Amino acid sequence: MPKGDGGGHQSLPPFLLLKEVKLLRAKTTEERKLLEVFDPLAEEMELDIVRVRLQGSRDPGGSRFLQIMAERKSDGDINVTQCARLSRAISAYIDEVDPIPGEFTLEVSSPGIDRPLTRLKDFETYEGLEARIELDRLAEGRKRFRGILAGIEDDHIAIDLEGEAETALMPFDWVVEAKLILNDELLKRGAEAKAARGEEDDLEDEDFDDDDFEDEDDLEDDAANEND
Repeated sequence: MPKGDGGGHQSLPPFLLLKEVKLLRAKTTEERKLLEVFDPLAEEMELDIVRVRLQGSRDPGGSRFLQIMAERKSDGDINVTQCARLSRAISAYIDEVDPIPGEFTLEVSSPGIDRPLTRLKDFETYEGLEARIELDRLAEGRKRFRGILAGIEDDHIAIDLEGEAETALMPFDWVVEAKLILNDELLKRGAEAKAARGEEDDLEDEDFDDDDFEDEDDLEDDAANEND
């Protein structure tokens, strides 16, 4: 790695031709258009959209899969009822506007404990945890890095890489994929956060299709019964 700037950090080599800034929450043009609509819907419910992914064939007769990851603004979690409400709001919009031609399956879920990191603030929120990061270009001869998140500085991610004495700084605009690594420390922090909320169950590794929710009132009754 290159030497630091004297402040205990080192910057990855500059790149002459900077690409268009990527949006990790929605990578394709089609996904970004959907995100522009879904963000206000989530905002009304005090939720944040973490990521939108639209996969599958656009060919006639093909089936597509729309995955939405969301979380509460307050604590980064989400419950079944909130997933259901967001799913219904998104389904209503899609039924009315028909932005996705053909058949598709909608899934609304939590980001999961080993969540993707899609916003600059995520790298600050999960400081101290191990993450895997992939860049869109070579830096020091490689694109993939693994280390302990050390916060952010301006528009750069700070990360402590194994075998490196100084904290590395990576431009957030270079990142194409980033995700927390499932390990004991992450499990411990997740359990502590859940205990602080007084919860016994969460949505880890659960996916919620719109078809799973028969009636919103029934969901609210079920949630109330679980809390009794």
